[in-house]
Amino acid sequence: MATPGAPVGGVSSGGPQCPPGPALEPKQLPELIRLKRDGVRLSERDIQSFVRAAVDGSAQGAQIGAMLMAIRLQGMDLEETVALTRALANSGQQLEWPEAWHQQLVDKHSTGGVGDKVSLVLAPALAACGCKVPMISGRGLGHTGGTLDKLESIPGFTVIQSPEQMQGLLERVGCCIVGQSKELVPADGILYAARDVTATVDSLPLITASILSKKVVENLSALVMDVKFGGAAVFPSQAKARELARALVDVGAGLGLRVAAALTAMDHPLGRSVGHTLEVEEALLCMDGAGPPDLRDLVVRLGGVLLWLNGQAEAQAEGAARVAATLDDGSARDRFERMLATQGVDPGLARALCSGTPAQRRQLLPRAQQQEELLAPKDGTVELVRALPLARVLHELGAGRSRAGERIRFGVGAELLVSVGQRLQRGSPWLRVHLDAPALSDLQRRALQEALVLSDREPFAAPSPFSELILPPNKAQQ
Repeated sequence: MATPGAPVGGVSSGGPQCPPGPALEPKQLPELIRLKRDGVRLSERDIQSFVRAAVDGSAQGAQIGAMLMAIRLQGMDLEETVALTRALANSGQQLEWPEAWHQQLVDKHSTGGVGDKVSLVLAPALAACGCKVPMISGRGLGHTGGTLDKLESIPGFTVIQSPEQMQGLLERVGCCIVGQSKELVPADGILYAARDVTATVDSLPLITASILSKKVVENLSALVMDVKFGGAAVFPSQAKARELARALVDVGAGLGLRVAAALTAMDHPLGRSVGHTLEVEEALLCMDGAGPPDLRDLVVRLGGVLLWLNGQAEAQAEGAARVAATLDDGSARDRFERMLATQGVDPGLARALCSGTPAQRRQLLPRAQQQEELLAPKDGTVELVRALPLARVLHELGAGRSRAGERIRFGVGAELLVSVGQRLQRGSPWLRVHLDAPALSDLQRRALQEALVLSDREPFAAPSPFSELILPPNKAQQ
C-alpha cells in the first residue's frame, strides 16, 4: 500500500508539506493554487476550501482550471487524494440505509469498454446472492457504451430514482441501476466538466477521486473495480491501468472502503454483441445460463471477488460458484425482471423479455431498419477483432453520442459471428451490422474489415479477459 506522502498515479509532488501556522484563516484560493503549483502538499483543510469554493461559486472558472492543472502536473500523494475524495463526497447528499444492511451493500464500477454489459448481469446476480446493490451508473460518451443508455433501450425503464425510491427498490428487489442525481457529489460534476476542457482528464488523482467519491456516498461495505486496459480502453497500457487500480484500492482503504480492482483486457469487444438492444439481449442470454463464455467468466469472477471481499464467501472460488448458480437456476434473471418492473417497465413486457426466446426478445426491443453482413477476405484463424474501430463506426451510425443529450439509435449495433481462436474460411460471414442507414459507406466497410485480424496458426481457446487482481492490504496478505 502507498504510504502517506507517496505519490498517487506515479507523479510525485516533489515538495514539502505546507508548514503549519497559527491557524486560523483559511488560505485564499490564489495562494492554494500557488502552493500546489510549486509542489507543496496541501492539507485536508486546504483541499476542503478549494472544493467548497468550486461548489458555492466563489471560485472562478480560471481558478478551478488552474488548480486542476497544478494537480495534473505536480500530482497528489495518498493523503491528499483521500482528502480530495472525501471533500467531493461530502459536497452533497449522502445515501443512508437501514442498519441491518450495512454488511450487504456492494457495488461494481467499470472504467468503460466496448460491449461491456457486465453490470446488467452482475447487479441482479448479486441481489440473488443476498446483497443490496445500489448501482449508480453513467451514460455513454465517445466510443464506450453507457449502462443507463442500454437499460433505457427497454421501453419504460426509468433511471431517475430518488434516494427513497432507491431504498424501496433495494427492499423489494435487492438491486437498482440508476443515474446520478444533482444532489449527489455536485462538486464532482463541476470538476469533471472543467477537466474535460482543460486537458486534465488523464490525472490519476483526479480520476481516482471522481470515481470513488460517487461510491463513498453509497455507504458501501465493498466495491469491485473493473479497470480496463488495451486498444479500446482509457488506458492502453496495462502498467498505467495498474497504477489507477492501485490508487483506487489504496484510497478506498484510506476512506474505510474495501476495494478490489481487476485488470481486464479491452482490445476485443466483450461478448459477441455491441449496441444497446443487442447488448440487453446478450445480457439476458447470460442470465439464461448461456451466452458468450468471456462475458460469463467476467461476471462470475468479479462477483466472486466481491462476495469474498465482503465476507459472504470463504474464498473467491466459492463466491464465483454462487454467482454462476444464479445464472444457471434463473434467479438472477428473476431479479432482473423485478428490477425492470419496479423501475417503470410494463410488468407484461418485463415478463415477456425475461421468459421469451432470443427471437421473441428481439421483437420486443427497438430494431434497426437494415442488416449488412461482412465476409472474411481470406482464410485464417481469428486473432482479434479490434474493438476501437468497430465502436467508432457504430458511433458514426448513431449508436453513440458526441455530446451530452444527443439522441441514440438504440437498434444500431453489431453481432460478431466468429470467436477469437476460430478458423475462418474466405467468404464466410464474420460480422452482422444493424443500421438505420441504407448501407455502410465504403470507408466504414473498410474500417470494419481492417478490424478483423487473421493469422495462419492453428485454432486456439480464447483467453479470459480477466488479467490480474489488486487487493486491499488486509486481503492481499491472506
